[in-house]
Amino acid sequence: MAEPRFLVVRNDEEQYSIWSADRELPAGWQDTGFAGSREECLAHVDEVWTDMRPRSVREALS
Repeated sequence: MAEPRFLVVRNDEEQYSIWSADRELPAGWQDTGFAGSREECLAHVDEVWTDMRPRSVREALS
């Protein structure tokens, strides 16, 4: 049996998550172009999501 594939997704507030590649994306989330195993996707999110604050909060504080 093949290992499940996941996508790294991001919302308009630049918050990241992973999503099963065989399911339709939920409203408000976009595919970032990175796909892999669950572990690969979580590692990618750890690498790229360096500021956990939503974009609107970062902008308000800058």
